[in-house]
Order: sequence, then structure tokens, then C-alpha cells
Amino acid sequence: MKRKLTAKEYTYVASMLFGLFFGAGNLIFPVHLGQMAGSNVWQAILGLLITGVGLPLLGVAALGISRSNGLFDLSSKVNRPYAMFFTCALYLTIGPFFAIPRCATTSFTVGLEQVLPQNGSNTLYLLLFSAAFFAAALFFALRPGKILTWVGKILNPCFLVFLAILVVVALLSPSAAIADVEPLGDYASQPFFAGFLEGYNTMDALASLAFGIIVVQVIRDLGVTEPDAVAGSTVRAGIFSCLLMAAIYVAVTIVGVQSRGLFETSENGG
Repeated sequence: MKRKLTAKEYTYVASMLFGLFFGAGNLIFPVHLGQMAGSNVWQAILGLLITGVGLPLLGVAALGISRSNGLFDLSSKVNRPYAMFFTCALYLTIGPFFAIPRCATTSFTVGLEQVLPQNGSNTLYLLLFSAAFFAAALFFALRPGKILTWVGKILNPCFLVFLAILVVVALLSPSAAIADVEPLGDYASQPFFAGFLEGYNTMDALASLAFGIIVVQVIRDLGVTEPDAVAGSTVRAGIFSCLLMAAIYVAVTIVGVQSRGLFETSENGG
């Protein structure tokens, strides 16, 4: 029986967890925050990191340290009716009510919509794209045993490479100096608290309570079954994943600030 994961396995598990966390909101909200915060970006980033990175880390750690077998088991420590309500509310929130729709719409808006003819058929295009998008998502979801391979070893590394190219090129060719960009809205008077609230919009604080058990199961599948070892491995994978997410948040937010030299402030980061 293994007592701990290898460095390579930690990398794959952390990559998988990052891939689960980093969805549509994680890309659009930091950009929008940067555009709005302007020269106050550092205070805003600090607030964003607390709720957008710190809380998700606590959620994953809670699943690992408590040795719970999932969200329902964890919330049952309050009582069973609360566990039933909270589990249903959380999965509906990070699923069909909010997170799932924006995954398809964000992908369509920032990608395919830009190259399609603007002939008034965008709703039809979005419908067709969403059908294909969720069909692909269903294909992968029905094969959970391969999640470490598909997300941790393939999809996320490819995503990070493309994102790194985009961010590096943008940072090397800034269109505006941070000090010259005027803060807007609440970011002018309360940048820290505005960023703090923006971090909730990523919904990772909620998602971490659902994703934690996925990490636990993957670690067990890798041969670590002793409860203390599973808990420790879960927390360490969460730390590595959240550190990577924090670094990307900072970089993407800075790109958002510098984009004000070329673009008007977007409504939502898209």
C-alpha cells in the first residue's frame, strides 16, 4: 500500500484539479477586474485571491481533512435535512442554474461568434454549438475513470500552453501602463472589497466542495488508501493547484488592465 503520491502523480492530480476549477468565469472575471481596477489593480487582486483562490483551497482541504465521502457526508455533520438541502442547492448552482450555461456561452462568445457571419442567426448558432459542446461534455462525464488522463494529462496542459502564449505576448506588448489606467466604479474607492466580491463570481468556493471528493477518489485509484495519507495528498494537490490558479489570475488581470489602451471596458470580461 502506497503512503504517498510520486511527484509526477502530484503534478497530474493538481493539473486535473486546476482543470476542473478553471472554467468560463475564471477567465472572464479577472480580465474584467483588471479593466475596471486600473491603477488600483494590486489591491483588487489581493481581494480576488482571497475569495477566488483561498476559499476553494479551504473547500478541498475540508473534504480531505474531514475524510468525508462527499459533500452530503460532509454537510451531514450539521444534520441530515441541512445536508440534503445544501447538497441539492450547491449542485444546482454550479450546474444547470449558473455555471453550466456560461461554459457554453462564454466559449461561443469569445471564440466561434467572432468568425461567424453576423446575419441575425446567432441564436441558432449558439443552440447548435451548445448541443455539440454538451454532447462532448457528456461523453467525457460518462467515463469518470479517465478524468485524470483527459483533464490532468491532456486537456489542461494544452490549455495552459495556449494561455501562456497569449498572456506572454500580451505582457510583452502592453498597450497601456498600469499607472496610467484610471480605476472605474467601485474599484476607484474600494478596490480591495470590489475584488473580494468578484472572487465569488468564479463560483470555485462552491465547486471546491464538489471537486474535493473527485480528488480523493483519484488519489485512492492511484493506490493511496490510508486515510491520513489520502487527506494529506488531497490538501497538497489543492495547494499546488491553487498556487497555479493564483499565478494565472495575477497574469490575466494585468493583461486586463493593459488592454484598456486598445479596448473599451467590457461589460463582463468577454
